[in-house]
Amino acid sequence: MTEKILSDDFLWGVATSAYQIEGSPLADGSGPSIWHRFSHTPGTIYKGDTGDVACDHYNRYKADVQLIKSLGFKAYRFSISWSRIFPYGKGRVNEKGMDFYDKLVDELLKAEIVPFATLYHWDLPAALQDLGGWTNRDVANWFGDYADYLFQRLGDRVKYWSTINEPWVIAVMGYMYGVHAPGIKDIFAAFSAIHNQLRSHSNAVRAFRERNINGKIGITLSNRDHQSASDDQKDLNAAKIANAFFNYPLFLEPIFNGSYPKEMDYLINAYMPKGYEKDLDEIKMPVDFVINYYSKGTASYDRDDPLGFKSTVNLSQDNTNAYFDFYGFLKNLQDTYDLKETYFTIGGIDCADMVENGKVHDKKRIDFLKSQKEMIVKAVKDGLKLKGCFIWSLMDNFEWSFGYSKRFGIVYVDYKTQKRVVKDSGKMQIRGD
Repeated sequence: MTEKILSDDFLWGVATSAYQIEGSPLADGSGPSIWHRFSHTPGTIYKGDTGDVACDHYNRYKADVQLIKSLGFKAYRFSISWSRIFPYGKGRVNEKGMDFYDKLVDELLKAEIVPFATLYHWDLPAALQDLGGWTNRDVANWFGDYADYLFQRLGDRVKYWSTINEPWVIAVMGYMYGVHAPGIKDIFAAFSAIHNQLRSHSNAVRAFRERNINGKIGITLSNRDHQSASDDQKDLNAAKIANAFFNYPLFLEPIFNGSYPKEMDYLINAYMPKGYEKDLDEIKMPVDFVINYYSKGTASYDRDDPLGFKSTVNLSQDNTNAYFDFYGFLKNLQDTYDLKETYFTIGGIDCADMVENGKVHDKKRIDFLKSQKEMIVKAVKDGLKLKGCFIWSLMDNFEWSFGYSKRFGIVYVDYKTQKRVVKDSGKMQIRGD
């Protein structure tokens, strides 16, 4: 039944990101990123963990590509470290850093795995942060130049590109709450980061179009669908604002329609940089697809919060049977912006995995993946334009501020020996075969 619903070109893949798995962040002429700097700042990361070694993918990429192939996945979503290519974020190119991604892409193609490249997954070159990072308007030009260079070098082989991974997380967690790099706590900086990421994204899309790359380009968004905490009108209004702020409208309204969500007018007027509206025509640059990570939350009015509401999170693994919510959410996204393609990133689930007699029995993750797969199959059957799914993540890795205390992979990593052990979830028939 599954094979008849999901076409042969449906992309079942796995996902990772550069700083989380590569290790060797300063190797071969690479420059430091904000996450290298942040993780080396005392008190920022659980147990003082860093990405200095991580999964040593920088040295083990050939074996890891063969691992992906052995698990039967068709696609691999990875990110490129900006500071490996441009150690100072701009100017001089580090050929040895570029060589790593050249070889990675070639290995994937040789293994008949579709490379799905993300230009930016949170690891801004530290040199650019010293110039203001995402709050500096010039970042749109820096990012556009970086993207254009990669399109020139890899565009003949990489056909799927995502510009920025979860820009909301970058802006809010990194610039408003300060729990992610660069560790800033300033709501005005956060809204500047939102706006400049949109400008940067559109510059990359523009470069992609001008290069006539034979491929597709999109953006990866985290989405948290909110319900009102009560029937009180203040809570109902809070839910409307939260859905605009946490969900795709904050980014897709500017990208497709050249405007920010009306529900957020008071936030936009209060915190956006002066003259932001002059950039909206520049930002309007429709994409080919959207990658979504979906979870649920509850919103309530909070007069003391600068946003005007409080949001509580119910992660997707706690809502694995909520098919109608999932379907309604994605259908609204598809219909509103006339999207031809969407890809779904299974949010992943952290389990207390242990190796027992050479095996990892992660039944909780298996149940989670099965229910997510059921929702995907039903959604495609019901007409949603889902073209692929990327499981987070290929292997256990550096989980940002949680360090190595969380395990999301379908492959277990012994960080002392770097031995990989395929978990039971990695052996399951998730791929529709």
